[in-house]
Amino acid sequence: MIEEAYRSNLKNVRRLVVKVGTSILTYATGRLNLERMERLVRELAGLANAGYQVILVTSGAVGAGMGRLGLKERPRTMPEKQAAAAVGQGLLMHMYEKFFSEYGRVVAQILLTKEDLADRRRYLNARHTLGALLRLGVVPVINENDTVAVDEIRVGDNDTLSALVAGLADAELLVLLTDIDGLYTADPQHDPEATLIPLVEEITPEIEALAGGRGSRWSVGGMQTKLQAARLATSFGIPMVITSGLEAGRLAAILAGKRVGTLFLPKEHRLHARKKWLAYCPPAPGLIKIDPGAERAILNEGKSLLPSGIIEVVGDFGQGAVVSVVTVEGKEIAKGMVNYPAEDIRRIQGRKTGEIVEILGYKDYDEVIHRDNLVILV
Repeated sequence: MIEEAYRSNLKNVRRLVVKVGTSILTYATGRLNLERMERLVRELAGLANAGYQVILVTSGAVGAGMGRLGLKERPRTMPEKQAAAAVGQGLLMHMYEKFFSEYGRVVAQILLTKEDLADRRRYLNARHTLGALLRLGVVPVINENDTVAVDEIRVGDNDTLSALVAGLADAELLVLLTDIDGLYTADPQHDPEATLIPLVEEITPEIEALAGGRGSRWSVGGMQTKLQAARLATSFGIPMVITSGLEAGRLAAILAGKRVGTLFLPKEHRLHARKKWLAYCPPAPGLIKIDPGAERAILNEGKSLLPSGIIEVVGDFGQGAVVSVVTVEGKEIAKGMVNYPAEDIRRIQGRKTGEIVEILGYKDYDEVIHRDNLVILV
């Protein structure tokens, strides 16, 4: 059975990312649930002491800040959210440091924004820092930098952030701890006939339709953001499990290969670190439209994008920009880093590689986008 085989493979995991949601860390009032925090830390410290490399992506900063500030509803304006996060982040980290130290583990706080992951140099810096911390036996505690982030640089939710961190760190497993056992056939709070789906081999429109609405009033997302995280993680070649964080022992059970929560199977091939970044990096304000022959070459034959297959270039971008590659019908099938600026690509589009020097007066590359810098999105 395919599920049993994949569950059994989880016994070999050594590096994992665990994301814990606001609903697990806080009471209905928004204040921190210290009992659950301590239990979570005890489990994570136990895994670290057993030789696992554990990264924690935590929610709860805004909720904790709301509790301390006495707010009854989640702030609606960005300055108010940032103020709550500024107050709550310190509270959250203080408690993590206290609890982890009681179990002999050192923690490190890392605050990220979308810009940190979209910029190649900052992405690599974050990757190297994470690697060094894990080698030193430190447990990284990661959150979005809500205090300074605005809409343009926000990841938006910690489910997505956790998937990006899993790719950043070359994790072998992502676990989302929430207030529900996994993905159900319907909302179990309203439908007594709803049943747990133990395995998702592919995220289809039918699976997406099961996501329902947003989460609790203290959290940002719901099952929708968790499916978005699953789509990202599995595209990176990383399995993901959604399970309840309300009960102890779930992490150990998952790593023992037991049937816990909903397991999302990864794509067959793991993406290299560079392609994980390309898959996430927001494309430049432009695109390259290709003909059916180039589409087949890219999707079916693993080829690079040559000038001859390009029929249109939209937008203005420079050499090294990450752009969308679309079909004649306008469907995005890939993203890639271009070897030439938009102006030069327009001049050589539809032409053979041997004509590049004659047209441009130079030829640094045969390919407009090399296969190594091209990530498939379908």
